Amino acid sequence: MAAHPARWLPSDEGLHVPTAARPLRAKLRTMAVQSGVRPHRHPWAQVALSATGIIRMTAGHGTYLVPPSRALWIPPDVEHAVSVVEDAEIHTLYVHPVARFLPSAQGTPFERWRECRVLEVSPLMRELVRHLDTSPGSEPASEREQRLSDLVLDELQCAAPVPLGLALPADKRLRALCQAIVHEPLRHATLQGWAGEVGASTRTLARLFRQELGTTFGQWRQQARLAQALALAADHRPMSHIAAELGYASASAFSAMVRRTQGTTPRRFLRSGP
Repeated sequence: MAAHPARWLPSDEGLHVPTAARPLRAKLRTMAVQSGVRPHRHPWAQVALSATGIIRMTAGHGTYLVPPSRALWIPPDVEHAVSVVEDAEIHTLYVHPVARFLPSAQGTPFERWRECRVLEVSPLMRELVRHLDTSPGSEPASEREQRLSDLVLDELQCAAPVPLGLALPADKRLRALCQAIVHEPLRHATLQGWAGEVGASTRTLARLFRQELGTTFGQWRQQARLAQALALAADHRPMSHIAAELGYASASAFSAMVRRTQGTTPRRFLRSGP
């Protein structure tokens, strides 16, 4: 039932494998809308940054929208997949387990970051990543590359988390429904509309939402739409465009919903998140 990319691309992480001697590797890739990378995992951590366009990543127990100015941290050995919402240029960083962030003289193991998280990308980090060597192969890093890598790891450690993730359930029926909502939140406005596609009763789905996600269908769908609004705002879309994308008749109707549910102004919500 869930929408899948029309074209699957190879993950090709084998061309940029991080090592103890070169713990940070960078890759640059252009991907077209409706393309994606199938679920896969690897023994090193990954950071995905969108230079242009918006990508959606499913990783672990959540799904995340990653617009420009944001990055997704994925710990080692966590299965993840990519789908492209709009044409995107994607920077991917692979981080070896021996790497250390550098916020202090002692350093901090990145193993502390055991969960996926969306991060703010500072202008400095964006520029640093743009200058990393993206050539495939196993050649040793140059001194300049080593210095750039240390600074990138430092910026990662300092990056603030952003609430752009949505929890996904373990139940296959409910997970398929949630993924479909993320891809097409306006296809059905009610749980009854989705139930026929999943092959489960409305009562069963409502119970699964409560048991597995601790929420209702309406509340989870609203969070999915708000996450999409945050992603569109990070991509500098105007309020009228965001409201239309989310199915609201006007920007004022969207604003009223944000004030009612978040207790703040749309401008403040879209700037900082809930």
